[in-house]
Amino acid sequence: MKFHKEGYTTLAIAVLFIFIINAVADYYDAPQYAKWLIYVLSAFLFITVVQFFRSPKKVVNPQDGVILCPADGKVVVIEETEENEYFHDKRIQVSIFMSPVNVHVNRNPISGLVTFFKYHPGKFLVAWHPKSSTDNERTTVVVKDKAGREVLFRQIAGALARRIVWYVKEKDEVVQGNEFGFIKFGSRVDLFLPLGTEINVNIGDKVTGARTIIGKF
Repeated sequence: MKFHKEGYTTLAIAVLFIFIINAVADYYDAPQYAKWLIYVLSAFLFITVVQFFRSPKKVVNPQDGVILCPADGKVVVIEETEENEYFHDKRIQVSIFMSPVNVHVNRNPISGLVTFFKYHPGKFLVAWHPKSSTDNERTTVVVKDKAGREVLFRQIAGALARRIVWYVKEKDEVVQGNEFGFIKFGSRVDLFLPLGTEINVNIGDKVTGARTIIGKF
């Protein structure tokens, strides 16, 4: 387990805040019960930041024809829908909600060539809102595998998630299981898969990035 690079600034701010409030409490000789309350809250803040930005080390053996889960969380949508940004046809949508306690690293579901990438500024509706996939701040990535099959996936900001980070661009070659981005705080990742894809998860399932098999071509 390691600490993700996206959390360095947040951790530094948290440590500075903890140092200041503890120094102020000591300087003004706060009552003992108040000091203990500050110590407990300081420990809680530090542990929360560390657990949120944790980044488990994962070794993935890429598999052709397999679609791995791009994020830790819970499956909240599995449905046939119209995808109107890139494919302009019907696809199977699988959506994963990431709560604040989940690992927030995002990983490539398949290996291949990035054929499309776009960042969209937008709203910050709650991540489970039906329109969050089209109205919220988000990124859209499409990867084509060596057999010509394309998967579209979106990072979607939520009510608390105000920073989406991505590490890919068009024409990049990506490897299944490697990081393609990070979303701070509660958020969502959508997958759009070809019709006929065998779906291996159900609504309500808890899933793990780069471990759970979402489906197979």
